[in-house]
Amino acid sequence: MHIKPSAAIRKNYNDIASICKSTGEPVYLTKNGEGDLVVMDMEAFVRRESMLKLRENLLAAEEDRAKGKPGFSIEEVTARMKQAVEEVINARQG
Repeated sequence: MHIKPSAAIRKNYNDIASICKSTGEPVYLTKNGEGDLVVMDMEAFVRRESMLKLRENLLAAEEDRAKGKPGFSIEEVTARMKQAVEEVINARQG
């Protein structure tokens, strides 16, 4: 975990950008010793958003299943999973 004071973004933008890009992790910025902002590489952000969307979709499907909604055939599931994987791969290639 990388934590920097908020003033560092003005003074050391390139250093912070380099940390984000090289580690793929966010940098946490503080203001007056308190958490204030999170800065992250665009590729990492897109990947994280894609994963969150996938998790939301999986949770919704599980909720539907628990409520007794009709399921999908193996072929339908395979096609949907391939599409989800392609979306994640495409997000990484951005």
